[in-house]
Amino acid sequence: MTSKYIFIVGGVMSSVGKGVAAAAIGKILQSKGYKVANIKADMYVNIDAGTIRPAEHGEVFVGEDGIEADQDLGNYERFTDQVCTADNYITTGQVYQEIIRRERNLEFGGEDVEVVPDIPNEIIRRIKQCQKKNKAEIVIIEIGGTVGEYQVLLFLEAARMMKAHDAANVFTIMVSYLPTPILLGEQKSKPTQYAIRTLNSAGIQPDFILCRADKPVTPDIKRTISTVCSLPKERIISAPDVYSIYDIPVNFEKENFGEVILRALGLKARKKDMRDWKKLAGKIKKIKKEVTIGIVGKYFNFKSCKDTYISVIESINHASWHFNFKPKVVWLEAEKYEQNKKNLKELDRVAGIIVPGGFGQRGSEGMILAAEYARKNKMPYFGLCLGMQILTISFARNVLGLKEADSTEFNPKTKHPVISTMEEQKNNIQEKNYGATMRLGAYEARLAKDSLAFKAYQQQKISERHRHRYEFNNAYRKLLAEAGMRIAGINQPGDLVEIIEIIDHPWMVGVQFHPEFTSRPLRPNPLFRDFVRAAIKRQASKK
Repeated sequence: MTSKYIFIVGGVMSSVGKGVAAAAIGKILQSKGYKVANIKADMYVNIDAGTIRPAEHGEVFVGEDGIEADQDLGNYERFTDQVCTADNYITTGQVYQEIIRRERNLEFGGEDVEVVPDIPNEIIRRIKQCQKKNKAEIVIIEIGGTVGEYQVLLFLEAARMMKAHDAANVFTIMVSYLPTPILLGEQKSKPTQYAIRTLNSAGIQPDFILCRADKPVTPDIKRTISTVCSLPKERIISAPDVYSIYDIPVNFEKENFGEVILRALGLKARKKDMRDWKKLAGKIKKIKKEVTIGIVGKYFNFKSCKDTYISVIESINHASWHFNFKPKVVWLEAEKYEQNKKNLKELDRVAGIIVPGGFGQRGSEGMILAAEYARKNKMPYFGLCLGMQILTISFARNVLGLKEADSTEFNPKTKHPVISTMEEQKNNIQEKNYGATMRLGAYEARLAKDSLAFKAYQQQKISERHRHRYEFNNAYRKLLAEAGMRIAGINQPGDLVEIIEIIDHPWMVGVQFHPEFTSRPLRPNPLFRDFVRAAIKRQASKK
């Protein structure tokens, strides 16, 4: 069949669920028997998300090939269970960089290079490249931001040009928010009507409207929007707030959204199977028991904590639901422990702690104190990337007695660099070559058969995704192992330590990689699963 393309654009305001809507639509179309691919188009002039701080942009999601991308790629992977790569992520910076490269190499044959049509054409080329690589029958392109933003225009122009050349196979869905002013108590469609007219002014007529609101959209609102954008009412879809994001595909199917989309695309369902997803969504709502998990970090005072640590939170969710528990996540500010060690007592109210990834010295001493508290009190501890390095420093200081042990990231002149700069990273740091130069993407590790990691994965060779410049210093490996640290996972080609465990402890594990990127709602990452299992056991023992 000829591939179909669905553009998803925002109206009125951003951050109302365009990404999860795009992921949910991908899941629904998969359930109908079609091969899909999701693309996120970001307006940033940044080449990728890797140089944007988490407090500004949210989590940097790392793809299998090492692309540092928007967090929405994580939603795509969790919903469709497909692997995302650089082909699934487009930024304004990438597009201009490629156009300028081609111009310098005379690839335009001496013609003048213009913003239109050359920039939209490059966007279209990338979209079709993703389709070919994934052999996708339906490609879903989420355009970041809203239709009223100036920087979105070139991506809208790409959508318009594709539609002009292939009207039967290109479609647009607008996700627009319907506010309910408190004093009025009723939904208002005027902002959405205005957004539709703005989209029209870019030469695009929406084919569907997803109405985001706190409650289901009323029939009167549907009728009004239907009239304004000349669409049948069945294409005005209610998208109210739901209990969890995993309810979204199920909620859409209550309005027959999948069948409505397929009819518009001129396709028929090949199968109809969302039983596993419906079962999960129903299960989540019924869970009553709670397990309290603490996240010890430092990106809490800016944007939403959930955006900063979204994959970690979802991984905790997946693992907790697996045991019929719902997680209660507690945010633990590391810098408080540096100010007063007595504040560490607040760790007693959680069943286990996670020290997630991050960069820079701020808060590191507080994390080191939290790791030592967890070790002494036999509290389940899970260190992710930075959290593994924190555990190494803490163990070296408190068990080996190397009081000056540190990371060269925090103290370049430390007497005991138990965590040191990776050899291939030294020039990058010296030359301030930071963009896309870390150790990125999937790497293999071989597990020790007597380890907690092997028990979790039930296999000796694993592959997980990385994002770091600093590593466990092998010069200290023997000393640390003799003191009670198990070297549980090794990347053999580089002889890099990937997993450490504290032997005299119920569950204390640090990993140099980011297992949160491979966790799925129906298939929790094995390490998150076993960490939550240990936390549930500790919580039960304290009652």
